[in-house]
Amino acid sequence: MGGGTAVEWLAPSSLEEALALRAERGGDTTVVAGGSFLAILMNQGFVAPTSLLSLGKVQELRGIDVVDGELRLGAMVSHRAVERDPVIRRDWPVLSRAFGLVASPRVRNQATVGGVLADADYASDPPAVLCAVNARAVLRSPRGVRQVAIDELILGFYETCIAEDELLTEVRVPAALGPAVYRKFRSRSSEDRPCVAVAAARSAGRLRVVVGACAEVPQHYPDVCAEGADGPIDDAVAREIGAAYAKRMAPLSDSRGSAEYRRRVVAVEVRRAVEMVGADGAGNGAGREGAGGEE
Repeated sequence: MGGGTAVEWLAPSSLEEALALRAERGGDTTVVAGGSFLAILMNQGFVAPTSLLSLGKVQELRGIDVVDGELRLGAMVSHRAVERDPVIRRDWPVLSRAFGLVASPRVRNQATVGGVLADADYASDPPAVLCAVNARAVLRSPRGVRQVAIDELILGFYETCIAEDELLTEVRVPAALGPAVYRKFRSRSSEDRPCVAVAAARSAGRLRVVVGACAEVPQHYPDVCAEGADGPIDDAVAREIGAAYAKRMAPLSDSRGSAEYRRRVVAVEVRRAVEMVGADGAGNGAGREGAGGEE
């Protein structure tokens, strides 16, 4: 192929340099983390950036650390690293499980924690589970630093609240204080994106259930979950929560399933997720993880 417009490639070697370039270029350049999703969009002609800002050489964004019980994931940490890290497997097993269900090992080696959130692709696995465990994105710019909850970060299809001079540099996850599960229902191949994704977490008198891959943004309804916040959750309560989620949602239709099909799957998968986290009574047991549907 020839005759195409040349694409400018910016490759800073430090976070300071990356932030300066981001502030200088703003919306005129596209940030590249792992680049797996961007490559798809470019190959299909959906986007045609003229300038790319690669974070591949910024080593400050590759750390996995625990600070005061909080997990801190650099934006350039790969899905594969989250899947295989021994500390994450032990203390945040639901993250290891969810990230390990993304596509194939080749994709997981390339895709990054920060990239998948900044892309705001509704049909990806991580947003729902990160939302369920109350993760926060750290956004930096020359103006300062702010933290944003994942459910506030993603605004719509491929849209986030990240400003044109900001970079998503880190994801922070609170200590896991109770059971958490992730269920992925695939309607097609074993390496496909989810048709329905359900993440649930329960701790300290609180139940949080998040449904992904069904709408522009992850969906969760605190009022529906209130009944399952304390004490053992029996089958009737789990079914009620599943039915309420299915009724409340307005699922989209795409190649993985129609809106009505998704609605039926949501009722089942939410019920199963709630049953799994509810099996520990008050929610003080060790975290569990699940992969539903067509695993």
